[in-house]
Amino acid sequence: MNMDEKGVINRTKTPATKRSIMRDLSNLGVTSGMTLLAHSSLSALGWVCGGPVAVILALEETLGPGGTLVMPTHSTDLSDPSEWRNPPVPKAWWKIIRENMPAYDPDLTLAWGVGVMPECFRKQKGVLRSMHPQVSFVAYGSKATTIVGDHSLDYGLGECSPLARIYDLAGWVLLIGVGHESNTSLHLAEYRATYPSKRLIKQRAPIVIEGHREWVEFQDIKLDDSDFEVIGEHFAKKTKLTRCGHVAQATTILMPQRPLVDYAVRWIEKNRR
Repeated sequence: MNMDEKGVINRTKTPATKRSIMRDLSNLGVTSGMTLLAHSSLSALGWVCGGPVAVILALEETLGPGGTLVMPTHSTDLSDPSEWRNPPVPKAWWKIIRENMPAYDPDLTLAWGVGVMPECFRKQKGVLRSMHPQVSFVAYGSKATTIVGDHSLDYGLGECSPLARIYDLAGWVLLIGVGHESNTSLHLAEYRATYPSKRLIKQRAPIVIEGHREWVEFQDIKLDDSDFEVIGEHFAKKTKLTRCGHVAQATTILMPQRPLVDYAVRWIEKNRR
């Protein structure tokens, strides 16, 4: 047993199980047939019998055969080393990294910075992963191909992204133990909004083209999640569409994605400079 797990055990009164998590999800409003984009922190749940596998199975069984579960499997470490900040690497390393960084492989590339559940989920048989080298998503269920099947390199969280397809499908967003800083759907609003500080940038990543590894350059916008918590709070107060509760020990928020994105577009256009 490692020290992190010991700490989780010490702050858990009763272990969570797949069945108890399904009950909590249902009480919150997750229903069969939903398209659901889940962002999560496993440790926030407390100790779970079965760990991330139990949580994933609980989500899938609650959604049922007509539903679709989606998670982010971002790999922003597949980028030009000159852009790395947390932490940066020595400039003398840049050439080595550019020449040797493995290309994006949807079956092999690790999810980075999004928690343990997406990394576990992406390995499940039948789960599909989109082809964007930095901001991929994985999906399982009836709408999985529609959501992840055509993810463009340019503007990776914009109109040709899984986020926009979830919007088209009137999907939902679930935040399990995380705040709106993790709510990737608000990035879709950034793409749609017009505001003075919005600017285009270029990104680079290694991918496979006709069997050969190549660094490719693509267009994007400079993303900014610094006001996402405020946007989420205002959305909840103004629309009353947010459902708050707990899944195990994790504070959890469920909200419809389309009204959230529409509200965020208006908020950003009014408040960002």
